[in-house]
Amino acid sequence: MTGAPLEDVQRVEIEYCTQCRWLPRAAWLAQELLTTFETELTELALKPGTGGVFVVRVNDEVVWDRREQGFPEPTAVKQAVRDRVAPGKSLGHSDK
Repeated sequence: MTGAPLEDVQRVEIEYCTQCRWLPRAAWLAQELLTTFETELTELALKPGTGGVFVVRVNDEVVWDRREQGFPEPTAVKQAVRDRVAPGKSLGHSDK
């Protein structure tokens, strides 16, 4: 196996509803996360789904589910991701 050791893998997955046409929203959130965590993340995946799904997972742990929490503000998702992949990282104005 090549790449980062398994314990160093930091994978984010955004599952979005194709029926609702939420790809642009998922792609924009992916861009925000990749920009913020460019050195911390080893992978970010967009996963097509159905039935109104919009779920963000970090290493298979759900950190945001639209059905329970509504659509996320980027700041809230960045904080949830940061708390799992880089707890000491400052998010600058996003932490306020």
